[in-house]
Amino acid sequence: MNDVMKRNNVKVMGEGEQTIIFAHGFGCDQSMWQYIAPKLAESYRIILFDYVGSGNSDITAYQSEKYSTLHGYKQDVLDIIEGMDLQHILFIGHSISSMIGMLAAIERPDYFDKLIMIAPSPCYLNDTDGYVGGFEQSDIKELLAMMEMNFAGWASYLAPLAMDQSKDSKLTKELESSFVTTDSRVAKEFAEVTFFSDYRSSLPLVKVPTLIIQCSKDSIVPIEVGEYLNKHLQNSTLQIIDARGHYPHISQPLETSKIIIDYLMN
Repeated sequence: MNDVMKRNNVKVMGEGEQTIIFAHGFGCDQSMWQYIAPKLAESYRIILFDYVGSGNSDITAYQSEKYSTLHGYKQDVLDIIEGMDLQHILFIGHSISSMIGMLAAIERPDYFDKLIMIAPSPCYLNDTDGYVGGFEQSDIKELLAMMEMNFAGWASYLAPLAMDQSKDSKLTKELESSFVTTDSRVAKEFAEVTFFSDYRSSLPLVKVPTLIIQCSKDSIVPIEVGEYLNKHLQNSTLQIIDARGHYPHISQPLETSKIIIDYLMN
């Protein structure tokens, strides 16, 4: 258990009876929850962690083969749950972590009471069947090539796009700093796993009630994706925030917190 706590830099806050696990997205770490975790810690026990290769996790535990699919990251989540003997979990995942939490809940639905997905996507690529994911294959290949050639340049390009704020805004600078301090090899491999993943076929397998939170204008995940998820997850609720960007828990923390608390109280 201590190995898992150290490996994933697990932190615990709050005294509530029920546990919320916060799972960060690609290129980030647990610090991304700083704007909403303290509010939720007033009523819940909060578990924060970093995926292996992110933040202050144990980078020596990173194995390219293990983390070549989301199932490696899913195992990180299950290891924490089992190591801490957690039950009746409320899982809050941002972006690709929504799918990681979904896979964990499909494997062990008995662990989870509710899933909350912030800016989620089961597939980032547009498909010939009419599915709108937001990106073409060529877009992703260009992004990965940029990461390979100029990692800092990639971070300064993607951060204002994802945050949908000016390059000089405080929140954009925070995000860029998070991107650029991630190990470049790990970041590129995580990006490949994220942007080329397609978990649409797994959606009907989810039995856990799910809240989908989406910004009305998200440059990474189009609104059609939130609508697609709401249609294909059997027990889901879609809440759209009238805001821009891919990080409402950072740019709109009060509204995001309220939506989460209202959902959990029902």
